[in-house]
Amino acid sequence: MSEANPTAPAAAARPGWRRLLAWIAGPALVCGIGGWLYLTGGRYASTDNAYVQADRVTIAAQIGGRVVEVDVRENQAVQAGQVLFRIDPAPLEIALARAGAQLESVRSMLDAARNGYEVAQAEVRSAQADLGYKQRQFARMQELRARGLVAQQALDDAANTLAAARAKLESSRAAATKARNMLGGLPQTPDEDLAAYKLALAQVAAARLDLEHATVRAPMAGTIGKTSLLPGDFLAAGQAAMPLVADTLWVDANFKETDLTHVRVGQPATIEVDTFPGHRWRARVASISPASSAEFALLPAQNATGNWVKIVQRIPVRLTLDDTQDDGLILRAGMSALVSIDTGAGNSVLGRWRDAAAPTPRRIAGGSP
Repeated sequence: MSEANPTAPAAAARPGWRRLLAWIAGPALVCGIGGWLYLTGGRYASTDNAYVQADRVTIAAQIGGRVVEVDVRENQAVQAGQVLFRIDPAPLEIALARAGAQLESVRSMLDAARNGYEVAQAEVRSAQADLGYKQRQFARMQELRARGLVAQQALDDAANTLAAARAKLESSRAAATKARNMLGGLPQTPDEDLAAYKLALAQVAAARLDLEHATVRAPMAGTIGKTSLLPGDFLAAGQAAMPLVADTLWVDANFKETDLTHVRVGQPATIEVDTFPGHRWRARVASISPASSAEFALLPAQNATGNWVKIVQRIPVRLTLDDTQDDGLILRAGMSALVSIDTGAGNSVLGRWRDAAAPTPRRIAGGSP
């Protein structure tokens, strides 16, 4: 028979104390964590109804024509001003040459009008002098006829000659007026101030602009979306050629109206996306929509009906990102996100209790607190 071990009761008692400590510490830890979460609750407003957004532009040709060159491919990053594709410039170059020739023709026509005005003025002066001579000759014929020195035929011929001289003067004046009107009423008016020259100059500018539009460039930095444009395709003016997604990203979060009590513009926020779990991006509240998404719908909800059911509305909140390529992780438009906005420690349960318990300073009439 073996001897009894005096340390056996002590060894057997230790596991019991450990179990008792675990039974006490475990619930206490859970209660402590739960209490802390409750006391600090209300500070953060969060939602998983959020998506990464970006400006999207549909690249379209401003003129019609056959595509002769495509310099980008699908999913390629481009910079602002980079050439995307080119349209056949030959017809546009011909149109520009035609407009330039028309401008030169107008300039020559105006020069001819100035010369014609000078000729018309000279003819007016000559007709005036001839009319004066014919008037004096007719007066002499009248006097001679009154004396019976000439026949009536001679007087009639003088009258006819006087009428012809008057008609010639009127014709010369009309020609001078026409030439003056072509010059804007003032013969000394520069070509640049005349309507005909301005019209021809505008046609040249339009033809030159069309030629510039034959080369289509990226309006902003971004990435080319899905496209099937190839050399040889014909594009009509305004026809979509390819989409361009801008590099500037933001997040649109659709918060429940009950979660926006303490949300303000400028508050900090954190964003997680499903593509990169565990990684957080820093952001800030940029703006809050003035109305719910339902108000912007094509058919807004009609709540004044007999079968009305209250539905918590969602208000879009836009958040700007501090960096869209943190640690090489690139955000892309359309990604699902989880947004959490820090509304401040004062909006937690503990903060509201602390503010409620703070003594209110009494004011003395006519003085400061």
